[in-house]
Amino acid sequence: MQAEILVVGGGLGGVAAALGALRAGRRVVLTEEYDWLGGQLTSQAVPPDEHSWVEQFGVTASYRALREGIRDYYRANYPLIPAARAWRELNPGGGHVSRLCHEPRVAVAVIEAMLAPYRSSGRLTVLQPYRPVAADTDGDRVTAVTVEQVRTGDRLTIEAAYTLDATETGELLPLTGTEYVTGFESQHETGEPSAPDTAQPMNMQAVSVCFAIDHVDGDNTIDKPAQYDFWRAYQPDFWGDRLLSFRSPNPRTLAISERSFTPNPDDDPLSVVADQRVNPGDGNLWTFRRIAARKLFTPGAYESDICLVNWPMIDYFESPVIDVPDADTHIANAKQLSLSVLYWLQTEAGFPGLRLRGDVTGGTDGLAMAPYIRESRRIRAEYTVVEQDLSLAVRGDKGAVEYPDAVGVGMYRIDLHPSTGGDNYIDVGSCPFEIPLGALIPRRMDNLLPAGKNIGTTHITNGSYRLHPVEWNVGEVAGALAAYCLNNGQTPRGVRNSPEHLSGFQAQLIRDGVELRWPDVSGY
Repeated sequence: MQAEILVVGGGLGGVAAALGALRAGRRVVLTEEYDWLGGQLTSQAVPPDEHSWVEQFGVTASYRALREGIRDYYRANYPLIPAARAWRELNPGGGHVSRLCHEPRVAVAVIEAMLAPYRSSGRLTVLQPYRPVAADTDGDRVTAVTVEQVRTGDRLTIEAAYTLDATETGELLPLTGTEYVTGFESQHETGEPSAPDTAQPMNMQAVSVCFAIDHVDGDNTIDKPAQYDFWRAYQPDFWGDRLLSFRSPNPRTLAISERSFTPNPDDDPLSVVADQRVNPGDGNLWTFRRIAARKLFTPGAYESDICLVNWPMIDYFESPVIDVPDADTHIANAKQLSLSVLYWLQTEAGFPGLRLRGDVTGGTDGLAMAPYIRESRRIRAEYTVVEQDLSLAVRGDKGAVEYPDAVGVGMYRIDLHPSTGGDNYIDVGSCPFEIPLGALIPRRMDNLLPAGKNIGTTHITNGSYRLHPVEWNVGEVAGALAAYCLNNGQTPRGVRNSPEHLSGFQAQLIRDGVELRWPDVSGY
């Protein structure tokens, strides 16, 4: 198959990359390993994690269209009560993690609608479920990528002028021989205050296999998971209790704290104001990532709230799942941990009415279709974003570093979950930051671009750059950059290093609704 631009990976970055390239008039082939497009928003079942100003500024126009499309879908198709329907900033789940908590399937529908006109015109071809298995290169260029149909094993080789790696783990980097880094860089290399003395390439953030539950009458206890006894006894040194408990470290202070769990509380979801500046929102685990608040819908529409479980106790940090020979085994172990958490809640914590809602997450085993991968392989980039570029403790009232080649903005605390190297949380205040174009350009390869969490960040700054709106912004810019290069006979490196082309590309991004600078706001 031939493509002008090939996007491998249909997560948030991949979808945005396709839209960015298509908007600029190019033809795109988009491949995705799972049955749903949308990655962490859908197949991984992670409600949006966003900054405090998301309703006003700080995201791209197309990301805002995605968010508003989700709200419009609820208004058009769900039995909302009048007050919820009239709520401009409708939060269907009334969750505290985000101002927009919703069911994954709704985001799938909206993403499909955003792509539909391009599919219809023939300019977009989507291949699902396909994963990359090989690549061909010629010097510093990728000439083709071979993808495999997940169910049948059939293979297809796709040649493209530009290839974008939007996979969750940077799968194309080793396949193409692109230089990359994993895990913790050393302080000697990066100068980061939170980095270790020596590099730890296998020290990566935990992965999680999320799931959805509700709480209804009756006994819905699942079969005892095969690894339950192991996980029931599992107690990390720094946890303060067994992993299967409501006690765990506070990410920001590391003090051991106990969270509550109250299914279907008598709260008012219309009064929820999700703002992580004020409160991380995880005090009651039920409302933390609630994705359907029954009181926002007509009486009887929902038997129960629906709660998305992405809690500290499902973090799997026994081993990385990148660059190890037994990655599938560790993903299976992470699933066993998640099922063990549910079984523990139903049996020992005293909630047999909890019901696994695999119909909500789409997974055949009752869990999310895909594991939530927080940390990817990352390119060796022309510019690497380091902690001192955006740390609130380092930058203070100066704000984050302003980059002359800025191609977007983002904001999230430097939020690292416990890691495979035995580290506790690392949670550092951040300034609202910019995304430098140099972080999207490999040091050597000419026509391969990262389009997700695989850009030039470090283990530490990935903690800020890995969230939904930033991944979307990165992907959208990568797609737009590939199209700009084809339209102007340029290379990505040439665009960055030419004042004329850099300003021209930035002007195009602004016209397309990509914000390059922040107004005067303070970090948290």
